[in-house]
Amino acid sequence: MMTGCASVNDVIAAKESNREGTTAFYDVTQDQAWDIAKAVFRWEGSDAIEEHRSEGYMITSTGIGFLTVGTVMGAWISTDTGANSGGKIKVTVVTKRRVQTNLVTSLTESTFQKRFAQAVAIVKSGQPLPTVAPSAPN
Repeated sequence: MMTGCASVNDVIAAKESNREGTTAFYDVTQDQAWDIAKAVFRWEGSDAIEEHRSEGYMITSTGIGFLTVGTVMGAWISTDTGANSGGKIKVTVVTKRRVQTNLVTSLTESTFQKRFAQAVAIVKSGQPLPTVAPSAPN
C-alpha cells in the first residue's frame, strides 16, 4: 500500500533536480513573498507549514479529501538575479500526490501560482492578506 507514496523528501528531490516544479517571478519583497506563500497554502487547506527560511523554502501537505489521499507541497523563494528574473522574486512550487495512482492533487502548481498572483494584487492594493481564501481567480 505504501509503494509509490510521495514524501517531503520526494518534493525536495524533485526541486533539486530542476526537472519538476513551476516557477514564476513576482514584483514583491522576499518577506512579502514568504507571507504570501504561507497564505496560499493555508487558503488551500494545508496542514502545518514547516518553514526553512534560511534555506529559502517551506514544506506542507494536505490530508485525505473527497477525491484525494493528500498532497505534499513545497515552495522555494529566492532573489534569483538570473536573466529571466527582471529583478523580481523567484517563486517555485512543487506538488506531489501522496499516492501516485491518485488522479487528483489537493493543490496544483498552476493553482498555487494563480493564487500567489492574486495575493500579490491584494498586497499591492494595500490590503492585508485575508485568512480565508478570496474568490478563486479566473
